[in-house]
Amino acid sequence: MDVMGDMVNLFETGRFVQPSGREEAGDEAQEAADEAAEEIRRRLAAEAGDVEAMSVLGAMLLRRGDLDGAESHLRAATAAGDRAAANNLGVLLHQRGYADEAAGWWRIAAVAGSCAAAHALGRHFRERGDEPAAEYWLRQSAEQGHVLGAYALADLLEHRGDRAGAERWMRAAAERGHREAAYRLARALDRRAGRDLDGDGGAGVVRSATERTPRTGRAEGSEEAEQWYRQAAARGHRRAALHLGAILERRGELKEAGRWYLTSAKDGEPRAACALGFLLRDAGDAESAAVWWLRAAQNGDGNAANALGALHAERGEPQTAERWYRAALDAGDDNGAYNLGLLCAEQGRTAQAEQWYRRAAYAGHREAANALAILLLRGGDAVGAEPWFSKAAEAGSVDAAFNLGILHAGRGEDAAALRWYERAAAAGHTEAALQVGMARLRDGDEPEAERFLRCAAGGGSPEAAYRLATLLDARRPPAPAHELGGPAQEKTECEEWYERAASQGHRRAQVRVGMLAAARGDVVEAARWYREAAEAGSRNGAFNLGLLLAREGSEPEAVVWWRRAADAGHGRAALRLALVYARRGELDEGQRWADRAVSLGPREVAERAARLRDALRQELSA
Repeated sequence: MDVMGDMVNLFETGRFVQPSGREEAGDEAQEAADEAAEEIRRRLAAEAGDVEAMSVLGAMLLRRGDLDGAESHLRAATAAGDRAAANNLGVLLHQRGYADEAAGWWRIAAVAGSCAAAHALGRHFRERGDEPAAEYWLRQSAEQGHVLGAYALADLLEHRGDRAGAERWMRAAAERGHREAAYRLARALDRRAGRDLDGDGGAGVVRSATERTPRTGRAEGSEEAEQWYRQAAARGHRRAALHLGAILERRGELKEAGRWYLTSAKDGEPRAACALGFLLRDAGDAESAAVWWLRAAQNGDGNAANALGALHAERGEPQTAERWYRAALDAGDDNGAYNLGLLCAEQGRTAQAEQWYRRAAYAGHREAANALAILLLRGGDAVGAEPWFSKAAEAGSVDAAFNLGILHAGRGEDAAALRWYERAAAAGHTEAALQVGMARLRDGDEPEAERFLRCAAGGGSPEAAYRLATLLDARRPPAPAHELGGPAQEKTECEEWYERAASQGHRRAQVRVGMLAAARGDVVEAARWYREAAEAGSRNGAFNLGLLLAREGSEPEAVVWWRRAADAGHGRAALRLALVYARRGELDEGQRWADRAVSLGPREVAERAARLRDALRQELSA
């Protein structure tokens, strides 16, 4: 007779049978009445010697917590050979603290074929440290299709390092609906694919207060992991819901990601509440984000505390920001110390900033190490800064690698500087790519120079865009002269790079774009770019604008720009002014600007200015 154990299965939620607690109040009352009637019926049958009734009645009393009442019935049923009663008697004795006697009854039931008893016996031996015996009985249970036996066996094999065996049985348990098995199987698949972004059971959704998660496509091989996360999450596994939300967010499916984060957060997962806060912040709802960050921070999430600190810092509330950064630090998040350092540095509290940077840097925070090195370098301690730059760079800080390049370049150690620039450039550092490109240009390696300059220009460096344009410009054949009324020539790639640099405020690029526009006959466009460069302080822009205005008959305005250029040290502009004043008959002013042109040069300008000056002197002395 095999009614209990496999049918009622006292191990569905561990070693103790618990009421589900999910029914409505009316249903609970009806169920209580039905159970009372069932108990009376079973008692009458048990008193009449029905072994099955004894076993079921014992299980009912055991579930209720009436151990004394249950024991007599279970022992009677066990004596009559009921294996389920033997299993449940083992459960009762285990609850009373008689583990060895419980194991004896579990063994009897397991030998008789009870997979639930084999699972319980396997767990008993695992707790005793007898792993071979534990594996034997857990395997017996698992091979009979017992879901908890399969999960416990997988857990044991994983502990031993048998990943293949662990995955096989974890999959078997997951396929039978075990939510923790589904979650752990998904985690194993993620780790095997190199997607274990946090390494400590998190979801890989940890972000700083200013970072936005990159939106990428579906990662290769992620479908199966996502399937198991989804299965576990659907069964109420809050960490699975967190991971599923992270997968969906990285893929750009933000609405569904938010739903799973919300589900997980409501179930008490602080990391999900924190991730939901970031999602809301990215959507522009900072107030709602703060609510979820507060909830997560109050439950010990340091990342959420940091986010709250950053939010208050942005609002100009440094005291509140500092309080949350300290809370993050107390929660074990080293970013709290780093952020405290940033806050103190912004307030000019350099000594305190150094203290906080050091604390975070000693804990392994690479950006704190880089910030500490910058602080020391600004204070004149280059010797003390270098080890921290090195430590940060070796830990993966791209900025620190670039800063090491600057440090070595300042000492004239060009080879060492280039190595660090190359390392930073390989990690996508725009300014480092520019420096490598410039070094390759100096070495005459134009193909490599172009490659790095393209990387830097594509990353937004106006100087790289200008340098790339000049490189391409030097290669192209001379453009034919523009004829009035002729069709406009198409812009070349180098012109497009000049324009990109010019639009980002690069003054030399602006002058060059103006020159190209003038060569095309587009006077208005040329004047616009010359003026923009001149107003930004470019003496060449001011000089060229003056030339353009003079040609268009606006000499008084041209004089204004030439004067600005000459005051900034432009020799040709000074010579133009000397010529203008000489033509006007203002010989003293013309001589003064000729003297200035002689001193400014270049040589051919100085020679012409000297001849003009001498002529003006003769005229004045005549």
